[in-house]
Amino acid sequence: MDGQERYRFFQHRACEFFPCHEGVEEEQFSCLFCYCPLYALGKSCGGAFRYTKEGVKDCSGCVFPHRRDNYDRVIDRFQDIAALVRLADGEASGEKTIDEAAARLYNGCDK
Repeated sequence: MDGQERYRFFQHRACEFFPCHEGVEEEQFSCLFCYCPLYALGKSCGGAFRYTKEGVKDCSGCVFPHRRDNYDRVIDRFQDIAALVRLADGEASGEKTIDEAAARLYNGCDK
């Protein structure tokens, strides 16, 4: 890793949950997005998740934000998060509902 890009990766090995997900080599496991910013994108987040019978999004099987090489892919989705916030705040143009915005995002997702 280039010294100019230390912001792209972080590990907190002293965390009692490290690593919190299986499926990523320990040396490649990033804690940078511990609380995934893509959670708010619902079905269009791009990760492996399920909804519980109570309707809660369960991301315990997802390693997408924890893979070191997915930094750019997570950051690239901030425009989508901002669009949902504008929609929720009544500032969006185009889509009239969060469902419409989510459908647009989901259709463009590269699952």
